Amino acid sequence: MPEVKPRLVDTEKITINLGLIDLGQIDLLVQEGFYSNRTDFIRTAIRNQLAAHGEVLRQTVARRTLVLGLQLFTKHDLELVRKSGAKLRIHALGLVRIADDVSPALARETIESISVLGALDASTAIKAALADRIH
Repeated sequence: MPEVKPRLVDTEKITINLGLIDLGQIDLLVQEGFYSNRTDFIRTAIRNQLAAHGEVLRQTVARRTLVLGLQLFTKHDLELVRKSGAKLRIHALGLVRIADDVSPALARETIESISVLGALDASTAIKAALADRIH
């Protein structure tokens, strides 16, 4: 039997409220074939805004020393941190994932703070153990 690998979360669902006129205009553009659906229009609009502010984003990421993209922390990673006597201050833009093999006690012992602009993928127990450290 082939090994089943867990799927990494690469999107996050959001909900927005739009005025009826804006929504109607989006639907008209979809009907005319400019976009395949409402989501396609919204993603394109968001990407255009992010591109327009690209330089500001790059400067801010550099200034805040944010890690951009995916950060994965496993039991092995955190055991090395524990052995070094250090504590992690995690600052990321994207996705921070704490693997299922990490115990809440190990996470609490090795992670001083977590600040994520994006998503934190961790078990409920890990999130509860770090609740006072997640910003």
